[in-house]
Amino acid sequence: MNYLTLENVSKSYGEKVLFDQINFQIAKGQKIALVAKNGTGKSTLLRIISGEEAPEGETCKVQYRRDIRIGILKQDPQFRDGHTILEAVFESDNVMIQAVKEYQAASLHPEQETRFQKALTKMDDLKAWDFEAKIKEILFKLNISDLSKHIHTLSGGQKKRLALAKLIIEEPDFLILDEPTNHLDLDMIEWLEKYLSQPNLTLFMVTHDRYFLERVCNHIVELDGGNLYRYKGNYSEFLEKKMLREENEDVVLDKNKKLLKKELEWVRRMPSARTTKSKSRVQAFHQLKEETYGKQKHEKMQIDIKGQRMGSKILEAHYINKGYDGNILVKDFFYKFKKNERVGIIGPNGAGKSTFLKLLTKQIRPDSGKVVVGGTIVFGYYTQDGIQLKQDKRIIDVIRDIAEYIPLDKGAKLTAPQLLERFLFSRKQQQVYVSQLSGGERRRLYLLTVLMENPNFLILDEPTNDLDIVTLNVLEDFLMDFPGCVIIVSHDRYFMDKIVDHLFVFEGNGHIRDFNGTYTEYRVKKLEEDRIAKQNEAPKVKKEKPQKEEGAKLSYEERKEFKRVEKEIEKLETKKAAIIEKFNDTNLPAEEIEKLSIELSEVNNLIEEKEMRWMELADLM
Repeated sequence: MNYLTLENVSKSYGEKVLFDQINFQIAKGQKIALVAKNGTGKSTLLRIISGEEAPEGETCKVQYRRDIRIGILKQDPQFRDGHTILEAVFESDNVMIQAVKEYQAASLHPEQETRFQKALTKMDDLKAWDFEAKIKEILFKLNISDLSKHIHTLSGGQKKRLALAKLIIEEPDFLILDEPTNHLDLDMIEWLEKYLSQPNLTLFMVTHDRYFLERVCNHIVELDGGNLYRYKGNYSEFLEKKMLREENEDVVLDKNKKLLKKELEWVRRMPSARTTKSKSRVQAFHQLKEETYGKQKHEKMQIDIKGQRMGSKILEAHYINKGYDGNILVKDFFYKFKKNERVGIIGPNGAGKSTFLKLLTKQIRPDSGKVVVGGTIVFGYYTQDGIQLKQDKRIIDVIRDIAEYIPLDKGAKLTAPQLLERFLFSRKQQQVYVSQLSGGERRRLYLLTVLMENPNFLILDEPTNDLDIVTLNVLEDFLMDFPGCVIIVSHDRYFMDKIVDHLFVFEGNGHIRDFNGTYTEYRVKKLEEDRIAKQNEAPKVKKEKPQKEEGAKLSYEERKEFKRVEKEIEKLETKKAAIIEKFNDTNLPAEEIEKLSIELSEVNNLIEEKEMRWMELADLM
């Protein structure tokens, strides 16, 4: 049973043909991903499928099965002006959704008893309580809590999560998703991965998340050179089959070139008065020429920019603290970076990851503690938001504004046009205006502007968003060979596993855990820790109950100890604050820093020990 059929679909912009006469079907239960290089027509094809753009061709057809419900997630979802989250989430004709919406709205105004009672009765009549629990779970998993918030106050990432929640709540038969993992943290991505793996869902999506492609998809279609190639299987099977296809194409290409050379010799020898037979041979020659040179071997982005020399002192964080409005984001963080470190940063949205990066690069000051940057360190900082490129500027001018050329090893130089060519911007495309670039092409251009500074310490905040898989592979190879330090914040698990040696895990309340291993290894460890913690919770409850029933009280000596411990904790906290204050002295010698670090560590241990005893005595009271 086909849910979607495409026949003879074409699209071009001026002389650029994106795809020509492509045919494609999606059947019930299939989970299909579309992969392509940036700028080759991936987003355009998705817009045609979702009905936002019309295809070209007299015989073209885009047809859906009539009796199915379709849900579409766009990269930049739009909502009605003036709506709250509650109104946006529950904007639907579904009777169950409307019942839950009224119940949620009535819950915000419990003083309106009649309205609240009416909403309760409707929920009972429709047996909608299980559905309401499911909606709550979806909103909780995607970190959507304050339903009274207005849409205009939300960031782009929050709107994307809201659109995803709304889509899942409506339970469509067929989902069309454009980069569904963008703006989700790692826990959200893993939850979404499980949800989309349900066998009854039919799915068509554009994504660069290779674990998604491996674990969720059972078909992959590739848009390459204006043609659509279909592969049965997941990501690893796609790679095998694609490699075989390209090897076969290269063999045919080499044969065609040899044949073309012979034909060219023949055409040049031909007299001007040609017979019908010779004319047909000339036409065959031109057709062969078009086939051969229309399918050149695949271009690959090339990054060979080298970082500057790095001294012995790199980057040091000495017990830095940072918080906003009583929310602690970083607490007593101490770390000294070593040469060639590859660090990944993970944690939920809003945990303080971007703030932490700004602390390390001295864009903002810590509340206490200090950051020391080595004299030879040159940061290359790739931010989530990118840079604001002027829309009316040509690509080549954007790069020339930074530098006419960059130095390479052994005195070699690379000019701005040559550098752009290595980032897959041809000489012709270099004259294109920034406004004409796709999202992925803009990201690629922004990455180039960062690397042109010849940094030796790269900080990449969500670098994988909107980049195609080909570009990601090249970037990964570059980062693994990069002769400097790398810090990566990314929701791309495959990318993290491939690059990083250890992780800074934001666990909440400013605590940052240094985990030695990849993201996948951390998840295995975390699941085991959670399992053990749950096992240990039950015995604790059983032990506490007898104490409560017996009404255990403090002895005279224990009461004295309780007050003494309380005073000791206050003194230790004062001492800790004084030590931290000393770190603010920029002229502090290295020996004194080391001495204070040891002293602060000892004070922290004592505070922890005293607090544990205080809690034991408080429980007895």
